Amino acid sequence: MLFLDELPEFDRRVLEVLREPLESGRITISRAARQAEFPARFQLVAAMNPCPCGYLGHPSGRCHCTRDQILRYRARISGPLLDRIDLQIEVPSLPQEALRAADGTAEDSTTVRARVAAARRRQLARQGKPNSALSNLECGKRCPMGDRELDVLDRAVDKLGLSARAYFRIIRVARTVADLADSNKVELPHLSEALAYRRLDRGGG
Repeated sequence: MLFLDELPEFDRRVLEVLREPLESGRITISRAARQAEFPARFQLVAAMNPCPCGYLGHPSGRCHCTRDQILRYRARISGPLLDRIDLQIEVPSLPQEALRAADGTAEDSTTVRARVAAARRRQLARQGKPNSALSNLECGKRCPMGDRELDVLDRAVDKLGLSARAYFRIIRVARTVADLADSNKVELPHLSEALAYRRLDRGGG
């Protein structure tokens, strides 16, 4: 696992180098007349503020960043790199009363781990590998969807201007959401959840 905090603060050239291993799971190093290829399959986890000051959406109203400043800040992360990040989640600030109101009914880690392990076993039994390793061609066979789901996906891709790469990544995520729900078919709620994870593709709005 590679964790990058304050993602937009990294040199853009450094971030762009991550595109190849994120896509292929391998990296090529070239030195003079020699070239070597190494395995580089890893999970990228990154965090960033919602705006330059970090207070966009905060209940206190402390953010005074302009829209142009926010867009320039987020533009430090290129579209091709975002394309390769399957889960883009916004974590809003909570007011203190919401924190005090937490009742402890959320699932504990043991329960979540069991469900994730069961979903992974389901994937391996179905296709011999995790959903993330499915080729684009395999997605059609292993991730069946009805006409309604396909129509929603097509309209979302058109509206958000997503690439073909993002299209198939959404399908793989939707298949995983379905596996977590113990569903043999990718249905509309699973697809809707997968689309909701493409938060930055819609400008964070």
